[in-house]
Amino acid sequence: MDAFEYISVLTSIIIGLGMAQLLLGVSRIIQHPENARPYWVHLSWVLTIFVYSVFWWWWEFNLNEIEVWTFGAYLLVILYAFLVFLMCALLSPVNLSGYDGFEEYYYAKRIWIFGTFLIMQFVDSGVALIKGTDYFLALGVTYYAGQSFIVVLSAIAMATRNKSFHAAFVLALLSFLTIQGFLFYGTI
Repeated sequence: MDAFEYISVLTSIIIGLGMAQLLLGVSRIIQHPENARPYWVHLSWVLTIFVYSVFWWWWEFNLNEIEVWTFGAYLLVILYAFLVFLMCALLSPVNLSGYDGFEEYYYAKRIWIFGTFLIMQFVDSGVALIKGTDYFLALGVTYYAGQSFIVVLSAIAMATRNKSFHAAFVLALLSFLTIQGFLFYGTI
């Protein structure tokens, strides 16, 4: 087993556990919708983070090109996987006691949700830099614009409860991720 395989096992487990959290959360809503009213913006974020996780897991294979792994690089990749898991867990609460459905929960936890998502973008850039400056620069305008877009809109999402903003953000991001995923990550 080489270093990449060793590292990818742990990150795959962490990301897989996060995705399982999302799937279990959706199955709980389907099984017992009377326990908490679903909210379409929240469910759209669940789908978006699921897609985000799938694309990152797919992209992670590119880390196999790294010949020498440092402990710092390893920690950064593990940190990113942890943040993805945390996003999944925040979007899939086991218990909604004290909240009148997913809408109230979503807006009450928006600082945690979007604070985590914002931090993920900075760590994502660090993970991209692990492959070297040339690789990072080759990511191009789409990557830099996308990261900037997510950071700014996440900061706004932390500060506002505006339902139209939150709806537009998630729909725009899901569209962007889907298009970006198929255009730039079509092959390994």
